[in-house]
Amino acid sequence: MMGKVNVGWFSFSCCEDSTILFTELLNTKWDEWKKIIDIKHARVLKKTGEIKNLDISFVEGAIATAKDFKKLKEIRKNSKILVAIGACACEGMPSAQRNLFTKKQKNEIQQDVKKFKMLKETLPLNKVVKVDEYVKGCPMDVDLFLKVFDKALSEVGE
Repeated sequence: MMGKVNVGWFSFSCCEDSTILFTELLNTKWDEWKKIIDIKHARVLKKTGEIKNLDISFVEGAIATAKDFKKLKEIRKNSKILVAIGACACEGMPSAQRNLFTKKQKNEIQQDVKKFKMLKETLPLNKVVKVDEYVKGCPMDVDLFLKVFDKALSEVGE
């Protein structure tokens, strides 16, 4: 591997339980990871971050707004590998519950949908961009995350 691997961690509509697990992993893995990764974006760690030249982007949560849709497109454009993290990113649920509302329920929330510039439906990541890997679970499966992380590191390090 030439230099450090540029990593981004992003979170959209979800409970952010996988983000909590990721920060817990940093507590135990940081001495090892700080030699090989440079975290360019992770709101849980720093207020601002970069969305450019990312080797691996981990994206948690479903896409509920036009703003999130646009940001996910930007993340994909600037990432070699994009990994969907957790149930909402992989399948949309439970964040996409409103997709299953009755017509009456959808009418009741229409004002909020417009106010918050929400999409007609909440979407899993693969309905918006190409996803390279999936780490399912709510929260994410940590063992699977570590396997996917190691695989992605080896792919970008080639």
